Amino acid sequence: MTKSLLMLLCSSLAIQSSLAADPVPTSSALPKAAVTAASKPVQNGNFKPNPFFAVSTLAYELPPFDQIQNAHFAPAFAEGMRQHASEINAIAENPVNPTFDNTVVAMERAGQMLGRVSRVFFSLTAANTNPTLEDLSRDLAPKLSAHNDSIHLNAKLFQRLNTVYDYRANLALDAESRHLLERYYTDFVRAGAKLSDADKIKLKAYNAELATLATNFSQNVLKETNASALIVDSKAELKGLSENELKAAADAAKARGLDGKFLITLMNTTGQPYLASLNNRVMRKRLYEASVERANHGGEFDNRDIVLSIVKLRAERAALLGYPNHAAYSLEDETAKTTTAVNKMLAELAPTAVANAKKEAVEIQKLIDAKKGGFKLAAWDWPYYSEQVRKAKYSFDEAQLRPYFELDHVLQDGVFFAANKLYGISFKERKDLPVYHPSVRVFEVFDADGKAMALFLADMYARDTKRGGAWMNAYVPQSGLFAQRPVVANHLNIPQPPAGQPTLLSYDEVRTAFHEFGHALHGMFSNVRYPRFSGTSVPRDFVEYPSQVNEMWATWPEVLQNYAKHYQTGAAMPPELVAKLGATTKFNQGFSTTEYLAASLLDQRWHQLKPAQVPGDVLEFEALALKQAGVDFAPVPPRYRSTYFSHIFAGGYSAGYYAYLWSEVLDADTVEWFKENGGLTRKNGDWFRQQLLSRGGSIEAMDAFRSFRGRDPQIDPLLLRRGLKTENK
Repeated sequence: MTKSLLMLLCSSLAIQSSLAADPVPTSSALPKAAVTAASKPVQNGNFKPNPFFAVSTLAYELPPFDQIQNAHFAPAFAEGMRQHASEINAIAENPVNPTFDNTVVAMERAGQMLGRVSRVFFSLTAANTNPTLEDLSRDLAPKLSAHNDSIHLNAKLFQRLNTVYDYRANLALDAESRHLLERYYTDFVRAGAKLSDADKIKLKAYNAELATLATNFSQNVLKETNASALIVDSKAELKGLSENELKAAADAAKARGLDGKFLITLMNTTGQPYLASLNNRVMRKRLYEASVERANHGGEFDNRDIVLSIVKLRAERAALLGYPNHAAYSLEDETAKTTTAVNKMLAELAPTAVANAKKEAVEIQKLIDAKKGGFKLAAWDWPYYSEQVRKAKYSFDEAQLRPYFELDHVLQDGVFFAANKLYGISFKERKDLPVYHPSVRVFEVFDADGKAMALFLADMYARDTKRGGAWMNAYVPQSGLFAQRPVVANHLNIPQPPAGQPTLLSYDEVRTAFHEFGHALHGMFSNVRYPRFSGTSVPRDFVEYPSQVNEMWATWPEVLQNYAKHYQTGAAMPPELVAKLGATTKFNQGFSTTEYLAASLLDQRWHQLKPAQVPGDVLEFEALALKQAGVDFAPVPPRYRSTYFSHIFAGGYSAGYYAYLWSEVLDADTVEWFKENGGLTRKNGDWFRQQLLSRGGSIEAMDAFRSFRGRDPQIDPLLLRRGLKTENK
C-alpha cells in the first residue's frame, strides 16, 4: 500500500489512484482529543461528524460527496497520518519475528483512513478545486512527503522487510504474494531505505521541496490558463465559429462580468481547438500566443524558476540514490528500463515524423499561396489550413461529423455498447447517489452474469475549477483482501454548450471518451488480492496501452453504426461520410507525431541532465534541445512547452511522457490481434480481460502482454498506423 500512497499523495495529477481503503475504527474508538479536533466541523451552527472517519455506508463505499465540506479535509489528513504512523510503528516495533503476514500484508492493511481522504482530496483538487483546497494542498505537500519518507526510511521497518525478502525462497508464497514482497522491497530501496542516516536527511529535504514545487507548478498552470483566456470585443473577430460556440463564448464572458464581449478559454495543450475554425489570422495568432506564453512571461504565475528548481532537485536526488540522472532512476522501474532504449525509439522516429510534417507543410503552403494569402505558414495557421487541405483532398469537413456525435449517444450507445459486446457488461444510471458537481453522472456496472461489479462516474464537461486534459482515477480500488469493488471515474474537458443545446463532440473528443473508458475498464476488471496491484497500478509506459486499445472500437463498423446518429433526425451517419472518416486516419500524422515527439524529447532532455548541467534559462534550453533533437520545425511546436507541461512537472510522467508512444506499440499490435481473431466478440474480450485487464500489477507488465499475445510485441503495426512505413517497405 505504501507505494500507491506515495504515488497519490505526491501527485495531484495522477492518472491512477490505487490505495487501500479497508475499514478503520469509527470516531468513537479514537482518542477523545482526536474526536473533538477532527470529527466535529461546524455546518450551519450544528456539529457534523467528519465523513472520512468511517467507511462510507453508500453503495460500493462511494464517498458521501453531499456531506463532505472543505473543513473536513485538514483534520481528516491529520488524523489519517496519525493513525497510519501508529500502524507502521506497530509493525516496525513488533517483537515477533518478521513474517510475510505481520510485515508485508500488515503494511497493505495500514493507512486506510488516509487513503480515503487522499483519494477524494486529490481527485477534487484536479476536478473541482477551490481556493481553500488549493491552500490546503500547498500546506499538505511537504507534510505528506515527510510522512511517506518516515515509512520508506524507517530503518527498523526495512530491516523486517529485508529479512522476509531474504527468506522469500523458503516461504511457499503464491505468485501474487511473492510479487508483492518483491515490489515492496524494490519500492523501499528505490525510496532510499539503504542510504546512510545523513543521506536520508538530504533525501527528505529534496522530497519535501519537490512536493511543494509540484503543487505550486500545478496551481500556477490552472490559474494562468484561466487568466490567459482570450477576451474578444466583437463577434466579427470570431468568424468561423458556430453559433453555439459564439453563444458559449458570450456566456463565458458574461460569467466573468464582461457583458457584451466574448471569452475564449484555453485547453491544456499548446494547440487550441478554435485555431482550426477562426478565419481571422490576427485572432488565431493572439490565441496561439496566449497559449504558448502561459507561465513563462513574468507575473505571479510564472513557472520558469520552478521548472529549473524541480529539474535540479530531481537530478540531485537521483545522484544521491546512485543514478546518473532522474530519467535513469525513473525508467528503471518502467518496461523501457533504460534511457538508451527510450532515446533510441525517439531518435529513430523523429526524422521520419519531421519529414512527413514538412511534406504536409508544403501542401498547406500551396493552399495558402493559391488563396493569395501572402504569408508563410506559421504555427497558428496550421490547424486552420490543414482543415482546408483535408476538405480539398477528401471533400471532408470534420464539422460534418459533429451532428452525429451527441455526447449521450457516444457514451451509452458507443462506449457502453462496445463494452457490452466485448465483455458482456451492462450499465444502469444511478441518480440516487451523491456527486461532487451537478454535471457528474453515476452508472452502476453489472457483469455478464448480472452481478453488480462497479460504479462508474462520468465527469465530462470543462470548467474553470477543473484542470485541463482527460484522466481516470479510482475513488475505491478493487481489492480481494478487503472484498472491495471498484469505484472509478473518467474526466474529460468537453465545452458545455448553452442551456438547452445538445453536446456535439469532435472526433478527437469521441476518441478520448473511448480512450479514458479503456482506463476505466482496467480499473473495473481488476481481480487482484492486494490493493498495491489494483487496476491501473502498472508501469507508466504500460498504463496507456489498454486505454489506447479501447480507441479502436470508436470506428469499428458495428459500434459506429450504433451511436453515430444525427442528433435531430436519428439518421445513421451516411456511408460516404464514414468512408471519408476512415480515409483521413493517416492525414496530418506528420504533425501529430512530431508535436508529440517534441514534447517527449523535451521531457528526456530535462531529466537526463546532471545537477551541474541544469541551465539558467528555460526557453533557451527548450530551443536548443529541440534543435539538437532535429524537431525544431517552427510550424509544429511541442504539444506542451515546459512551463505548462503538467504531466512531467506536476504529475506522474517525469521522464515518462514517451509512454504514450511506447504503449502504442503494444496497442497497435493488439489491434491487429483483434482483427485477425474476429474483432468485437465475447471470446476475444474475455481473453483480453482474463489475461491482461484483470491482472493489474500482480504480474510483470510484459509478462501480462505475452500471456495475452503469445509473443513479444512487434513495431510494424505502429509504423504503418502512423504513416511512418508503407506496406511494401
